[in-house]
Amino acid sequence: MARKTKRNKITSKEKTALINKNNLKLKDDFLEYLRSVQRSPQTISGYDSDLLIVFTYMLERADNKDFVKLTKRELSAFQGWLINENENSSSRVRRIKAAMSSLSNFIETVLDDEEEFKNFRPIIKKIENPPMQKVRKKTVWSDEELEALLDKLASAGKHREACVLALAMYSGRRKSELCRFKADDFADSNLVCSGALYKTSDPIQTKGFGLGKYIHCYTLAKKFKPFLDAWMRERERLGIESEWLFPDSGNYSKSLSPHTLTGWADVFTNMTGKDFYWHSLRHYFTTHLSRLGLPDSAIQEILGWDSSEMVRVYKDISAEEQMGRYFDDKLKPGSTNPLFIS
Repeated sequence: MARKTKRNKITSKEKTALINKNNLKLKDDFLEYLRSVQRSPQTISGYDSDLLIVFTYMLERADNKDFVKLTKRELSAFQGWLINENENSSSRVRRIKAAMSSLSNFIETVLDDEEEFKNFRPIIKKIENPPMQKVRKKTVWSDEELEALLDKLASAGKHREACVLALAMYSGRRKSELCRFKADDFADSNLVCSGALYKTSDPIQTKGFGLGKYIHCYTLAKKFKPFLDAWMRERERLGIESEWLFPDSGNYSKSLSPHTLTGWADVFTNMTGKDFYWHSLRHYFTTHLSRLGLPDSAIQEILGWDSSEMVRVYKDISAEEQMGRYFDDKLKPGSTNPLFIS
């Protein structure tokens, strides 16, 4: 099985309460600034989590000093701790350092007129980043493997989980985007392309700079509908009334949290014996559309990409399989096809 992403619990409410108040105030001011320039909630949440890791480390190993007084030696030690003791991947280390760098830039450019920050100079980029290393083997799914997982979930009465999984398989949307679909996105009036695709009633927020971009999302109707119908029947039985296709269990006015899907990924890993992560289904969907014969330009439109180059990145199809489309058993020697004329 491929190596899983390591998740360590570094922060806690108890530790946060002991963090240098100057550092907490600096973090809060920085996050408020990001909101004012309309950075996405996901970006802000990520910075919040990463900076709490930094300040917790400083609490425990750097005398809880002010962030602006951090030295290059201490920064180097922090990077070494992340890699060697906490066993973080190089990409995770780079992300945490990027949060520190952005905070440093905020101090230098926005707070430079305040006496305590007047002589501050960013040092984060002075410490060389660790080389990028691939820590997770890419998971490629066959139709049979995912259909077997769907069957297991449905047989166990896990219709919500099966519906989310099927939506990911047949829409190719990211984890956070799956939670933003609404029930009326799958009304019969939303069928397009001779009933082959569901098109969302309104654009859905997707990943992108700032607050992201909004696009209409498409789902393969025939493949998805059996799992949609089973989940809608389950909703009716449970008395769930919500505009969201997957409402939060504790509050139907809110959509399901992506963190819930993160937990399901571990369950699906145990059920399949393969490393399950939601983004692997974005690859699966792209590959599925390509095998159906859709040209890259059409797949690009369905996924909402700016370039068809992304289709080639996400397709899990070997060169031999692609070439094999032009060398099937219908093209035999002796035919007039120029590929077989000696």
